Amino acid sequence: MLRGIRWQILAFILAASLFAAVLAFRLSEQPATPTPIPSSAENLPTAHPSITETTVVAAGDPSPSDQISTAEDAASGEVANNAVYREALVGTIQRLNPLFAALNPVDRDISAMIFEGLTRNNIYGEPVPALAERWVISTDGLEYIVYLRQDVLWHDGVPFTAADVIFTMSLLRDPRFPGAPELGDFWRTIETERLGDYLVRFRLAQPLGAFLDRLTIGILPAHALEGTDAVRLASHPFNLTPIGTGPYQLMRIAATDGTQARVVELAAAPVFRQRRESQAVPFAVQRLTFLLYSDFSSALTALAAGEVDGLASRDREERRALFDVALTQNVTLVNGLEPTVGMIVYNWVRESTSFFREQRVRLALETGLDRSGAVERGLPNLAVKTDSPLIPGGWAHLPSATLPTFDPGAARSMLITAAERLDRLNGTGEQTEATEGAPTPTASTALFSFTILTPNTPSLVTLANEIATQWAQLGVEVRVEAAEIDLYEARLRGGDFDAALVEIGFSGSGDPDVYSFWHEGQYPDGANYGGVNDRRISEILERARRESYNINRIPEYYEFQREFIDRAIALPIYTPLYTYALSATVSGVQLGYLSTPASRFENIGMWSVSR
Repeated sequence: MLRGIRWQILAFILAASLFAAVLAFRLSEQPATPTPIPSSAENLPTAHPSITETTVVAAGDPSPSDQISTAEDAASGEVANNAVYREALVGTIQRLNPLFAALNPVDRDISAMIFEGLTRNNIYGEPVPALAERWVISTDGLEYIVYLRQDVLWHDGVPFTAADVIFTMSLLRDPRFPGAPELGDFWRTIETERLGDYLVRFRLAQPLGAFLDRLTIGILPAHALEGTDAVRLASHPFNLTPIGTGPYQLMRIAATDGTQARVVELAAAPVFRQRRESQAVPFAVQRLTFLLYSDFSSALTALAAGEVDGLASRDREERRALFDVALTQNVTLVNGLEPTVGMIVYNWVRESTSFFREQRVRLALETGLDRSGAVERGLPNLAVKTDSPLIPGGWAHLPSATLPTFDPGAARSMLITAAERLDRLNGTGEQTEATEGAPTPTASTALFSFTILTPNTPSLVTLANEIATQWAQLGVEVRVEAAEIDLYEARLRGGDFDAALVEIGFSGSGDPDVYSFWHEGQYPDGANYGGVNDRRISEILERARRESYNINRIPEYYEFQREFIDRAIALPIYTPLYTYALSATVSGVQLGYLSTPASRFENIGMWSVSR
């Protein structure tokens, strides 16, 4: 009897053997998951934990070896010294939560490594899929159907779904949201609806081309914050025990003095590394350690001593200090461009400077300024000359955008013609200057006279004086007035200036939407400080803002830049340099479009550290 079924028995035994072998192989390949953090609000203390009570591991002074070792490393033996990158940050941690990151630069930089948004900005500042797989936009630009990735896990192993997106957006829309006011104000205009486990619909009140850029905000895990409202979010223990989906997860927060957190250690997240696209990236940096210093001088000393591997500049004075260290220490500087354009903004509204409404006057000032020389003398090694009101390297920047060639003779001729025309229009019939070749007028006979308002920052005051000196050679009387930053900003917002040296910033966004700066309707309540009133410019910006697809917005922004230059709306002068100082042991770092300072980590998967 058994002889009749022996082949079936052999087949069963063979199948069972193969199943056992496959099961054993899968178990051996299963990545280690991090120790779960309590996910229910019921298991967490309701009061906001102080760093010394529940979150920080007290430690001694963070020596280099202390900074890069953990109990997990000793147990596994998987992480060598060359897999650890140490960066100095200036400040303290408050909340490692992407919804609050804009309030604190330290939180922003660390949170960017832990959390992801539905989109992220690539090296050109353009939004590309992150937690979103793709999206469909309605023809009227009011609805975005976002398809979510189905292979994403939170750091504690729980799947990411549409419930997390809906939960995050509900916090942002809450009128009691305690984060940046402008963030809550925006998301309260957006309706969010769950269409499926991995499908979300956003409904806008009006078309907004920059909406995909807004989706870069980090998403929070609904399961870890269950029952938490916007008010409790600010004091929730999650802010110091974060769970994200990003490339790194929190290992520990440690104090060196028993009270203040000074070391934040992140480890490469296994759930991120197991994604298909991540498996093709080396990710040599297995540990990312942030050392927190109370001031920049201390951080700079640590860099010079080799106690940290990296330190980024936050302003031009810090960049100058990094430049000096690189001259004497084994430090390499990697440079990029800050998402900022420094320019002269004219006051078109003030009656005493009504001549700025005359295009020929603005064009003459543009033509009569040697911007390269002004930047080299005023901001040496701190900035580069720029020709566009948009950031070079961004996806909407026009590479061929070029201001008129420096020609003081032509500039002076235009100023004389403009002065004569304005005199005739004013009915005076007086000639401000008889001939083009006449000597430069004194102050009392100047063609035009105005003051440049500037922040009371030494480098910017120097630049403003350089500009004033050059324009004086054209027969224009220019004075420089420096004001402390609070007064400067108040006067700028109130239109209390003739012309102003202004830094137009794009920080926090890779989108080129400059509607608020140059549209005629943005004066006086927007950021159109000088009351620019050019209908052609306004129409272009309206079309570019309404268009949903960036491929269609590019021609609009190209036209905007050409018209901006031709009409001399304002005078672009420089883009500040962003400097990242790194130990010579660090390689592979590349800086693309820096929509935020945390964008310096964009290609961290390709970095390596050799010690």
